[in-house]
Amino acid sequence: MFAGYSGLEMGVMQVLDAQTAWFAEIDEAPARILAHHYPQVPNLGDVTKVDWGSVEPIDILTVGYPCQPFSQAGHRKGTNDERHLWPHVYRAICVLQPRIAFFENVSNHVAIGLDTVLCDLAEIGWNAQWTCLRASDVGAPHHRERLFILAYPNSERPQASGLTCRPAPQVTWDNDLLDTLAGINDASDISHEMRLRWGDSAPAILTWAILTGHNPPPIVGDRQDYRAETTTEFIEWMMGLPPGWVTEVPGLTRNQQLKALGNGVMPQAAATALQDLLART
Repeated sequence: MFAGYSGLEMGVMQVLDAQTAWFAEIDEAPARILAHHYPQVPNLGDVTKVDWGSVEPIDILTVGYPCQPFSQAGHRKGTNDERHLWPHVYRAICVLQPRIAFFENVSNHVAIGLDTVLCDLAEIGWNAQWTCLRASDVGAPHHRERLFILAYPNSERPQASGLTCRPAPQVTWDNDLLDTLAGINDASDISHEMRLRWGDSAPAILTWAILTGHNPPPIVGDRQDYRAETTTEFIEWMMGLPPGWVTEVPGLTRNQQLKALGNGVMPQAAATALQDLLART
């Protein structure tokens, strides 16, 4: 639900042996991204109009419900905001009865609205664990703190739910990155070569390149439509996505790409949070 470009699902699939059954996404650009990468997976569209009783049963429900009611950048109206769509998530859980549910939202949701979510879950006999995680906590060169919540029935702890964990993913190295690293002989070379290119962010940029196995794209593009602005390819890389996941989807404008990336979930953060929360239950 509220799938965006599927970052939350990508994180879950790094940890658990799962595959997508359906999406529910109404925004045009993310819907195009989903259709491009998952052409056989149906999109249910508007969650406020879905008859959950007719939807294919699932084991794992992933939800990135709208953050505007809780974000510090918004009006912080919480449950009084018209974009407060948690009740539709609650309804889906009641009908679908998944083995677990995994949610993502802004960290300020802990202060505004999380109590309502937890009370609703408790009413149907569900428990929850949650954690706030920054992108930098998993090695990315930016902050982007997010709240992740793992919810499950009290009668069925996740470890006993029959869900199977995947082995740790293997990094596929980018040949250009290997060539770059091969030309760096010691710490002074890193300081000189990388700082010339990235300034004070060089150590963090290099770390993320190593962790993702992909060389960073140029920060500023030379195409006329970029007007010396940050490239969407660089932002895509910063979000830990495979090259072209958003930027090579046909028909998207730069603004649509930026919005999708700005609203998206970093898969590596989602995977790390899920592993941590599963270990707690």
